[in-house]
Formats: sequence, structure tokens, C-alpha cells
Amino acid sequence: MSDLYERSAAVMPPFALHKMPFGIDHASGSYLYTDDGRKILDFGSGIAVNNLGHNYPTVVKAAHEQLDKMVHCCHNLFHYEKETALAERIVGLMGGGYKVYFSNSGAEAVEGAVKLAKYATERPAIIAFKGSFHGRTMMCTSLTASNSAYRKHYEGLVPSIYFAEYPKLFGTPYKMEDGKCPKQYFTQFDDIFKRLVDPYSVAAILMEPVQGEGGYVVPPREWVQYVREICDKYGIMLIFDEVQTGFGRTGNMFAWQTHGVKPDIMSCAKGIANGLPLSAVVGKAEIMDKWTAGAHGGTFGANPVSCAAALATIDVLEGGAIENGRRMGEYFIGELKKLQAKYPVIGDVRGLGLMIGMEMVYPDGSPNREMTARIVSLALEHDLYLLSCGCDKNVVRFIAPLTVSKEEIDTALSVLGKVFDQIADEA
Repeated sequence: MSDLYERSAAVMPPFALHKMPFGIDHASGSYLYTDDGRKILDFGSGIAVNNLGHNYPTVVKAAHEQLDKMVHCCHNLFHYEKETALAERIVGLMGGGYKVYFSNSGAEAVEGAVKLAKYATERPAIIAFKGSFHGRTMMCTSLTASNSAYRKHYEGLVPSIYFAEYPKLFGTPYKMEDGKCPKQYFTQFDDIFKRLVDPYSVAAILMEPVQGEGGYVVPPREWVQYVREICDKYGIMLIFDEVQTGFGRTGNMFAWQTHGVKPDIMSCAKGIANGLPLSAVVGKAEIMDKWTAGAHGGTFGANPVSCAAALATIDVLEGGAIENGRRMGEYFIGELKKLQAKYPVIGDVRGLGLMIGMEMVYPDGSPNREMTARIVSLALEHDLYLLSCGCDKNVVRFIAPLTVSKEEIDTALSVLGKVFDQIADEA
């Protein structure tokens, strides 16, 4: 255990110490370099933040140039070029007809999106989904349903929030016919509106277009489209939480493009500035125009340095990084499915782009949390950093940077092969 860890333990609370027992000295590309001399292949990407890998040169250069000009002047008080240019760029990515408000974190953006929906509709209720993760403010904790630990001791939470079932088809309790999404995931809305909340009291349906902490669950396209229809029918705002899925992660700039379903409001953060703190609420112009002075705000949002980095990040994403991520994701999923055919403990491999999950199960199909933890631990011993997720903590997630090379993926696959061989030898 490094000296840095010991020093941290003396000055940080326990929840802030759930980290590796070593420190990171520097990082570059797909690699972390530790304070004890290790070089670790990073397939966590700062939890889907470093979509271009660490310290991407043109992003760092843009941040440095802006740092020399102006660090902060507060977007609540002044206009400045980088904020406006970035907002224009994002509106262009949406195809026009939207407006943008910048914050600092994903939770702030989700909270802002929900506040906007409530303000614009003057309705009280929100429908979210089981398995969701939206952040750690009181509002976002109230909207999160992937782990009760996130909610423990924080009751009572924000009222008028209702939870629907997210269609996780692997292990679904419902009957599937011809591989199609079971009807219960569609008809549940009728039941919610009949028994729990009138649809005209619902301000928004909030969903991750691919669930993150809930297990990297990809919903069927037709179900996402149906949710859009439900919202249109009752005048409900459809909010996509694209904090983790946005900026190239799923093979398009945004996951709504992958599904072919446009949200009324979107929250985004993480990969937006490739490591600098920045987030955004993106909403249709006619909805945003209802958000009058005093209805929302924030001191540090739209930091000029972060905005400069975001503009440079988008340049790289559009310049080929997204396409590389799409191709590498297809290759990676294909190779992981070969592992699945060899090792029955791998129950499912799923994902979009480079947002990939590998679900571990026991022979009876039940969640194998222990195997997941063992894989993550052994991979790190072989200098491959992975994360887990899922409501049962039984999904290994792969979040390689979009700039990852085939050689780096092959290195990760080689490590996984060694890990599975070692586990087999231990059995």
C-alpha cells in the first residue's frame, strides 16, 4: 500500500477511500502510470470521461491557451466566446431547434433537466426506471434505483417519483416470443397511469438510453420508440440522461441517434470535455424559452477552460474517433462472444460502441458477483484496469477510450484469457 494511500486515509472520509492501494503519477493515451512504476491499460476511462484517452494533445493545447486568456468570469454575468461557440456547436449536433445551459457535473445536468421539465409543464411527477443511476444530489438520489446503498439514510427523498421496469432482456422474468421485447415492458405504463399517477400529472419520463450502473443494459429500439410515443400522447417531456452515453460512447455522438429517438431534454457530461468538469442541459428551444430569469443558475458552469477543451474534443470525435470507437467496439464484442462460447460462466455479452458489458452467472443463471470481482481483481494484477456494474454487481464493464487501438484490445483479451485460465486452475 502506497504512502499516498496512507496520507489520504488520514484526511478523507471512508467513502472517498474506495480506491486502488496505489497512486497515479501521470497518464497518457490508454495508459495509467502509477507511483510505484506500473503501466496499466485503462479500460475504465475515468468512468467514461476520457473518451479520447488521457491528455489528448489538442484538447490539452486548447485548455492551455484558454487558461492563459481567462480562467473564470461567471456565465451568469457575462457572455464570452467559448461558451457561446460550444452551445452553437451542440445545437448543431442536435440538428438545430435546441438551446443549451452549462453546469459542472452529470448530477447537476440531470437535476437541471428535471427542473426544466417541471417548470415548463407545471406538473409534479417524474417516472424513472429500476436499475437507474442519475447522480448523488438529493434529487438525483431520489431518481436512482440501482443500489439501495445510494439511498440509505437519505429518506425521505424527493416526492412524486415513480419507477417503471427497464427492459433487461437477459434474465427477464417475462416470456419472450421470437426474441421480441415482452409486452409487459410496454403495458406497464397503462398500469402506472391507472393505479399510481395520472399521465397528465407527469412532467417527464427520465431514462438512460443505455443503463450504466444498472448493468450496461441496451434497451430494444422499438421499446425506446414506444416511450417516445407515450410522451407525445400525454404531453410528457422525454428526458435522456446521456451523461455516460454521450459524446461517442455508443458509436454515435449521442445514443439517441443510435436509437433513432430524439429527446425533448437531454443531460450530458462525462466525455464532453475529456476530463475537465463540464455538463449541459440541452432542451428544445420552445421548452428552454420557458425557463425565465431566476428559475435556474450556477456559478461555475460553462468554465471557459472546460468549454475550450470541449470544442477541441468534439473536433477529434467528429474527425474519426467516433468511427474508430464503433469499429473497435464491434471487434471487441465479437471477441468477447468467442470467450462466452468457451466459458459458460459468461452469461451475456452486450453493448453499443465501446460501452460493453459482460454478465457473469452461476450454472443456474443466477448472478455471479464473486466471479465478477475475481476477474476485475486478477485483471489488475496483469495491469488491466476494469470496473464492474449491475444491480447485482455481476457485470464486468469495458469502457475503453474511443481512440483505443486493436493492439490494445488484443492485449486486454490476452489478459482475460490468462484470467479465465487462472480461475479454471483454481477450481
